[in-house]
Amino acid sequence: MILDAAARLLRCLPAETAHSLTVSLAATAAPLLPRAPADDPRLAVTALGRRFANPIGLAAGFDKNAVAAKAMGKLGFGFVECGTVTPRPQAGNPRPRLFRLAEDGAVINRMGFNNDGMARAADNLRRARAPITGINIGANKDSTDRIADYVTGFRALAPLADYVAVNISSPNTPGLRGLQNREELTRLLDSLTGARAAMQFVPLLLKIAPDLDDAALDDIAQVVLAAGIEGLIVSNTTIARPALRSASADEQGGLSGKPLLASSTRILGEMRRRVGSKLVLVGVGGISSGADAYAKIRAGASLVQLYTALVYEGPGLVARIKCDLLALLARDGFASVMDVVGADIA
Repeated sequence: MILDAAARLLRCLPAETAHSLTVSLAATAAPLLPRAPADDPRLAVTALGRRFANPIGLAAGFDKNAVAAKAMGKLGFGFVECGTVTPRPQAGNPRPRLFRLAEDGAVINRMGFNNDGMARAADNLRRARAPITGINIGANKDSTDRIADYVTGFRALAPLADYVAVNISSPNTPGLRGLQNREELTRLLDSLTGARAAMQFVPLLLKIAPDLDDAALDDIAQVVLAAGIEGLIVSNTTIARPALRSASADEQGGLSGKPLLASSTRILGEMRRRVGSKLVLVGVGGISSGADAYAKIRAGASLVQLYTALVYEGPGLVARIKCDLLALLARDGFASVMDVVGADIA
């Protein structure tokens, strides 16, 4: 596949240079890209008031400014999540800040919410979107009122998206993960749902960290159920460092990719046990095959997302995962992917 060959060539460039070039090329080439073949109906998922043609989504972090959503939608994703977007533009952390760990199938990033701000993202979303597009919102690093930042971003971007993901779990903005604490999280979600009450309804999802203990998971489950939001994205990158072989393993930042699969899937299952089917769960972290996606779905995810694996496998991975999922459904006697959700959770 031409696109996969291009991905191999891009890996010869420094990581952030390759990423920026990929996004620019995708945005430019969007009108020329053929649309992926129609998906098998067995892969369809109904969630968040929408019908997803398949459960495979592009995670936030790839298309921070929503310039390439239409192109990525054409590659066969069931949905595309753009961002993280902050109210004001910010440059992010000093370079270098993105590191490939090829021997581990992983990436470490400490980007720091580098983006062009909500006004630019809104303009881009008005011009072109994927069929189902989410927007991931965050707070500016120098903000004196981070909850106000989330409300500002939500009001500006929610009308242009199919759902809004609230990112309070990035390890690369100092103090941000403190918003996962019970009191702060209650204030945040009350503010966001209050803002939403005055607007056209848009589903709200909270993106959480994989580095949470049982008490924190209990608190989050209780708060989100009481707040009346629609879902959880489990999970963001990790600050943990499992056994890694790559030279960049000691770099600071959030680790994503294959080493995150086990821990993020465990947290996903723990949240499924706590919230049951009352919330839509999106499984993220370490997916690089149909078997990985299937494990997330069996642990309670109605939808899944990937990003890091594309760095190593190329965009052809999306079609391979969907093919593998169909084979796994047939092997286990399931009529559709929706029948698998939470199958491993007692």
